[in-house]
Amino acid sequence: MKNIKIKTFVLSFFALVLFTGLMSCKKDEDESPSKSSHKVVFKLEASAGSNISTVVYGYDSQITTATSLSGTTWTSQEITVPAGTISINIAANATGANANSTLKAQIYVDGELKREGTSSGAILSASASLGL
Repeated sequence: MKNIKIKTFVLSFFALVLFTGLMSCKKDEDESPSKSSHKVVFKLEASAGSNISTVVYGYDSQITTATSLSGTTWTSQEITVPAGTISINIAANATGANANSTLKAQIYVDGELKREGTSSGAILSASASLGL
């Protein structure tokens, strides 16, 4: 009789653990890649007197690096990212005119600003990432 109670307790315990595990699982939001292509433009804007020097931008593993830049603005050519793209990224460096200088890194998708990253100070490093 005592052996049956122990077996019942053990089975009940495992059933409870299994039930709790199944009930705690929830359906995650669909994080699948984009189902259509998009037109993407990357932009940099630095405050007056600053100097943009380097930018790395692209999507997934299609990365482009531009060095030896100068000036306070920079805009990429329009890029068509294919369906299935997971991530779009930009990172840039600039030298500010003073401690109040700023740098904005922007991602435009289909003509609309979707993400912006900023930096401030004399040494500027801004980045932005977007999951499609």
